[in-house]
Amino acid sequence: MTSTIWLRLGQYLRDTQLLGSIHSTLYWDQNTVMPTAAAPWRGEQLSLLAKLLHLRQSSHEFEDLILEASTELQKETSLDIKEINERKRNLDLLSLELNRQKRLDSQLVVHLATAQTDGYSLWQAAKSDNDYKKFAPALKKLIELRQEQSRQLDEPRSCWETLAQPFEPDLTIKRLNELFNPLKDRLPSLINDLKPCSHLKLGGWDLDVKSQHKLCERLLNEWGRDENITSLGRSPHPFSITLGPKDFRLTSRVVKGQPFSCFLATAHEWGHSLYEQGLPSQSHQWFGWPLGQATSMAVHESQSLFWENRVARSRDFSNRFWKYFANEGAPVSNGLDLWKLMNPLAPGLNRVEADELSYGMHILIRTDLEIALLEQGLDVWDLPNEWNKRYKELLGVTPSNDAEGCLQDVHWSEGAFGYFPSYLLGHLISAQLSEAMASALNFEGIKSEDPLGQCIRDGKESKLLKWLREEVHVFGRKVNAEKLVKEVTGKALSSHAFLNYLEKKVNMLTCTS
Repeated sequence: MTSTIWLRLGQYLRDTQLLGSIHSTLYWDQNTVMPTAAAPWRGEQLSLLAKLLHLRQSSHEFEDLILEASTELQKETSLDIKEINERKRNLDLLSLELNRQKRLDSQLVVHLATAQTDGYSLWQAAKSDNDYKKFAPALKKLIELRQEQSRQLDEPRSCWETLAQPFEPDLTIKRLNELFNPLKDRLPSLINDLKPCSHLKLGGWDLDVKSQHKLCERLLNEWGRDENITSLGRSPHPFSITLGPKDFRLTSRVVKGQPFSCFLATAHEWGHSLYEQGLPSQSHQWFGWPLGQATSMAVHESQSLFWENRVARSRDFSNRFWKYFANEGAPVSNGLDLWKLMNPLAPGLNRVEADELSYGMHILIRTDLEIALLEQGLDVWDLPNEWNKRYKELLGVTPSNDAEGCLQDVHWSEGAFGYFPSYLLGHLISAQLSEAMASALNFEGIKSEDPLGQCIRDGKESKLLKWLREEVHVFGRKVNAEKLVKEVTGKALSSHAFLNYLEKKVNMLTCTS
């Protein structure tokens, strides 16, 4: 029997979640259809909601409910050990967040919300006009506010590590270096080895907007989209967001001269949405509770990258889907053509459009730069030069303007420092989970050298989703990302599986004709 205290705490969390979903709905609108002149008023709306959320998440009433529920749980005799452990984990996570929120001044929370809205609006204008000077003061303000947030939280971590915790619990710079250093050592040589190789290029063709949207709709329908609970919109930067238990939104964008951008972004964001749809909050009582939330953003990214790269960029998928691209005017006559076009393996300037091989370098550059901005005194006005210098040194390309360079991503305009490593950690996790998935599918009777490819070839991606639902999505926040990987794969997280995957794919692409 569920206690009155537990029910009261659950209702409090639900009301907080409702308020948060209103905030998220306004954010969705801001990024999709809101007119630009509405930004100041939207900033006031979001600031007020941020203040109200902070008050609820740091209130004495909330603290008392957690304490009462914890005391009651110690005397509980009617629940089994699994239920007790789940409740204890929920309460531990709630206490952790409560303590973080209590340390923050409410005025800082309001200033941050305003700065985020202003930052996003100014970033859009600066990117559109290719004028970094319009955005630099807003970025400086966001850095100062995040540094103050770190000081107020006063955790035994560096500034950057403190800011990374909401995205990647327990992550340290030391552990990040352990995971990323092998990539820093190996990726540049893999990229350089490719330069002399001839490879199929896009060749200046494109697909019109209607054709790209049609292909995206077909993709989502083949992957089991339920239109009653999902919505696909357009935004300057693709994203996925959950607004409620049955309300999953994602966006994409059409980039001129990049005929696969919209398609691959849709596959990526659908992977995020599938993860959200599979979390414990959708199957039992944890909606509004920590255990119903994503394990971490790296696990989140592992899911989106799995569907974008392991599935949509695979040879087997291209063999199945090339006719649809050909029907829309793509210059492909077989699956091999489409596969090579979707895997160009050529270093470029843009992270979102990057191939799997060079993608990691984009993240390594951003991670180093945001740590430098927050902890090492890199001046905001020097960011474009530092950005361009690193791109030239590590990828051999130089942006012709700041819109192609340090203005291309939305993250810093919203003060999301500490997020970027989650993308590359997601690659590592996706690779390791894929190996475990292949072994499990083989054990279940899919006797193939490539069980994942066999499922894709047969149009049975539902088998892949079923495994992810049962082995990955079910965890929620019971554990952190590294513990999840260890439990699912039996191995500690490392770069080995990802590097093995890359080397195999590079070999296939350069040796196949």
